[in-house]
Amino acid sequence: MKKRTAIAMKVQDNVATAVESLATGTKVIFNVGDQEMYLTVMQDIPFGHKFAIRNIIKGEEIIKYGSPIGAAERNIEAGEHVHVHNIGGIRGRGDLPH
Repeated sequence: MKKRTAIAMKVQDNVATAVESLATGTKVIFNVGDQEMYLTVMQDIPFGHKFAIRNIIKGEEIIKYGSPIGAAERNIEAGEHVHVHNIGGIRGRGDLPH
């Protein structure tokens, strides 16, 4: 079995979580459901941080472990670091229809 370097829990997830620090250009291996996936990260991803596993458009919800955790504040490419610099909160805000 190949070593998994990231985890995504649900098939609807659009981000995975690094289980070790990943350097730019690292090829990551993870599963989404029963499907084994490979992706090359475009930026350094610290341990425990998220990266996009597919392209995410501005305004789209960020889905981690099957639940929305925020919304993209700009377009995010697959392999990009997903963190406070490119996502905004959606919970408890009066200006969004959630």
